[in-house]
Amino acid sequence: MLDSVDICVIGTTSLDTLHLTNQTTAHVAGGAGLYTALAAHQAQANVGLFGPRPTPMPEPLQPFAERVTWLGPLISPDGVARLEIAHYGGGKAELLTASWGAESEFLPLNIPSMVTESSIIHLAALSTAERQLDFLLALLDNSDDEIPFLSVGTYGRLVHENRERVAQLFELADIFFMNNNEATGFFGSVDQATTRPEALLFVTLGEQGALVVTHEQTTHIPAIATTEIDPTGAGDTFCGVTLAGLYQGLDPVSSAQQAVVMAAQTVSGIGPARLLVG
Repeated sequence: MLDSVDICVIGTTSLDTLHLTNQTTAHVAGGAGLYTALAAHQAQANVGLFGPRPTPMPEPLQPFAERVTWLGPLISPDGVARLEIAHYGGGKAELLTASWGAESEFLPLNIPSMVTESSIIHLAALSTAERQLDFLLALLDNSDDEIPFLSVGTYGRLVHENRERVAQLFELADIFFMNNNEATGFFGSVDQATTRPEALLFVTLGEQGALVVTHEQTTHIPAIATTEIDPTGAGDTFCGVTLAGLYQGLDPVSSAQQAVVMAAQTVSGIGPARLLVG
């Protein structure tokens, strides 16, 4: 285990059942925390995950545990979240069932120093925006000295059901990630997406690429042509690679450009397989 990490993701992993467009079903590791952390690792950052860690480790999660510094709390394998997702092509998907497992026991108490001492902390989407906000406020309270860059992700249901809490997260974060659907729900349309001075907003657009949004301008990043097999985790992959680029000193546009490449590679495989190469 590393003594320190460059980027620490706060989030969860899951065991997913995917119904793909070719009428096959796959059982894979997943979760916003997993995809984001793996992608940042694949982009050559030292990465930690603060989230429920099952013991004994389920086989699908073992390759992830070998690559990322994973900090407890310890849970039983039965406490791992389980999601069932149907894909319909063109990036369209539906969450059929969700069991969040031990996430309700994952609280912002005794956050390890490895988290607060990292250069970038990313708060991946959790089951509710309130839970994300609890963690973000705890991080701000626990930071005695210089506060690391705080990054936040969300997903569509949170934006549509609790926009007020998502707005609080948006105002507190230095970096925010949304997809097209989330940005439309939050701003009214993607064209109206903006952010405050010195903050960054990234909006993924699927086959249309991504947007890098600052207070002064919006830059479009074209997508990379690929054959979509499984779009699960594409946005989180984009997030992880972008954060790694920013940590490594790249500007936001260059970071996003390398992120769309790896996101395209991810959707051309099943689950996180492309992020486990090497």
